[in-house]
Amino acid sequence: MYAIIKTGGKQYRVQKGDEFKVEKLDAKVGDKVVFDEVVAVGGDKLIVGNPLVSGYVVNAEVLEQGKGDKVVIFKYKAKKDYRRKNGHRQPFTLVKITDIGEGKAPKASAAKKEAPAKKEAEAKADKADKKPAKKAEAPKVSASMKKDELLAVAKEMGIKVDSKATKADILAAIEAK
Repeated sequence: MYAIIKTGGKQYRVQKGDEFKVEKLDAKVGDKVVFDEVVAVGGDKLIVGNPLVSGYVVNAEVLEQGKGDKVVIFKYKAKKDYRRKNGHRQPFTLVKITDIGEGKAPKASAAKKEAPAKKEAEAKADKADKKPAKKAEAPKVSASMKKDELLAVAKEMGIKVDSKATKADILAAIEAK
């Protein structure tokens, strides 16, 4: 029996006893891991999910946490004295498949996915509570402003001014309030 699982943005074809590297998982060596995103299950009969097969899980054990081989990134432009050298070692988790079968995904993984969203919402609510309310500031008005700008400011402040009024009249009405 084999299964195709999805983890770390990639899909893997796995069988019982397989050891393979996946993108780094938040687990310690010896921990049991459950892959609940099963895309297909094969054996006597192929079961393909839409997009996932419900009711199937793949159990695994973490064998090692480590870093992959170094990849060298070297950029240069000929005749321009431009050279950049970087290296990268991708972290991985080595897992061994212990069981493929029907079962329910543990509710802990669903709770872990929901917990960060709840924490973010609470943090935003706390920040909103801590911020002092901004006072409504009166717009700054000067004699150098154009007539249509003064009309807009008067309208914002709730002052009714005739559009035929002079610039001086509008300015006087704003300053009076």
